[in-house]
Amino acid sequence: MKRLNLKTRIYLSMIAMILVSFFATGIFAYSNFKSQNQEYHASRLERKEKSIQASMDYFLEQQGEMKTDSIPVVFSDKICELADVHNLDLNLYDLSGKLLISSNPKIFQEKNIPQVVSPKILQQLTDGDVQLVLEKGDNSDEFYLAYWHFSDLEGRPLAVTNIPYYDMQSENRQEIESFLFDLILIYVGLFIAAGIIALILSNYITQSLQRVGEKMKGVDLGKTNVPLKWESNDEIGALVTEYNRMLKEAEESTVALARSERESAWREMAKQVAHEIKNPLTPMKLRIQYLQRAMDDNAPDWKEKFKTTADSLITQIEALTNIANEFSNFAQMPKAKEQSVQLNTIIEDAIQTFELESNADLKFFNQTDNTTIKADNDQLLRVFNNLLKNAIQSIPEDRKGKINVYLKEYEGILMAEVRDNGQGIPEEVQKKIFVPNFTTKSKGMGLGLAMVKNIIENQGGEIWFKTEIGKGTTFYLTFKR
Repeated sequence: MKRLNLKTRIYLSMIAMILVSFFATGIFAYSNFKSQNQEYHASRLERKEKSIQASMDYFLEQQGEMKTDSIPVVFSDKICELADVHNLDLNLYDLSGKLLISSNPKIFQEKNIPQVVSPKILQQLTDGDVQLVLEKGDNSDEFYLAYWHFSDLEGRPLAVTNIPYYDMQSENRQEIESFLFDLILIYVGLFIAAGIIALILSNYITQSLQRVGEKMKGVDLGKTNVPLKWESNDEIGALVTEYNRMLKEAEESTVALARSERESAWREMAKQVAHEIKNPLTPMKLRIQYLQRAMDDNAPDWKEKFKTTADSLITQIEALTNIANEFSNFAQMPKAKEQSVQLNTIIEDAIQTFELESNADLKFFNQTDNTTIKADNDQLLRVFNNLLKNAIQSIPEDRKGKINVYLKEYEGILMAEVRDNGQGIPEEVQKKIFVPNFTTKSKGMGLGLAMVKNIIENQGGEIWFKTEIGKGTTFYLTFKR
């Protein structure tokens, strides 16, 4: 049951309840009908007994005094008449239990009716008990035997009267079978109707939950979500109310968390920028003070010192300008100017730039004919400049650098790979590699890879990496055509 969905469980539960109720009411109806049917036939037999007994008493009054021995002669015609009128067999026994006369002698062989009344029944009749005995014949058919005393005008017993009632069980069985057949037909109809109603109800109940679930699937905590509406004040309404409350709290928490993260990131970046700017200011100040003293002292080599100081200040100012530009470019990337560019040409330009500045062996392998994409040429050049620069800086001083760039087409997607044989990226910093203001180098602000990721994703592509400590790192980039 746990593996079934809610609609199926509700439907099966309803069907199970219906079957249990049908079974319980069916047993009760069958037992009640059987009991009432038996009582009906018993009362019917009793009425026939009284009717036959009254007819025999009336006939006896017409005949006058009679003895037991004369019964077979006197009642030979009357007993057959009574049997025909009441559609029953009638037997008369003497007071010792021997058969005197029968309306149908064949029944003793065909129905296995006893030809002698048992002493036990005779004794009970003597005690005044009218007997109704259930017997079973050779063919396993059950029948009833009714006994009572046939008395003279003064109330003295003359004979024992016996009526076999062997149609009672057959009629009872037929009536019960007919009742069960009708009951089954009714139950089948009711079960089909109840099954359809249960299916409709289960669908109605779960449709409400499905609508709520579909709304919940569309929730995006990064965006504004429309609260759910539910008109009924029921259990689902309580669920929707609680969901709306949690949604509002979650959105408030998301906004607060995003604000806190932005503020924290910008605070850290501001500290880094301030630190990077303050570093060259002290030597610049010392240089100017040194130049002032040389000018006051009329130093003979003042022009040379001025030139040296000016060159140093220019270098430091350029460093400050680079810091400011890097921070400005990351803080507000210029809008991309999409145009058709050849990606292989951009990669070749970047490689040619770094071939002159490093001792590493840089190679480019173009494995596709179509390298045309829609992108900003300058931004992509910055991407590969940053990746190649990082690759060069990751190579230890005691190792000959090898950097290979591959451009290939994979399942209809243009992909670039930048592989190096550097020292790899430690596991503890791999998750932070694209985070702004994170760097493992002694120089720079850690904005390069964050900017690369921003450019690639804005272009519609993806970037990821695989690294092996001590052996190198490969960056993978995909591009939208």
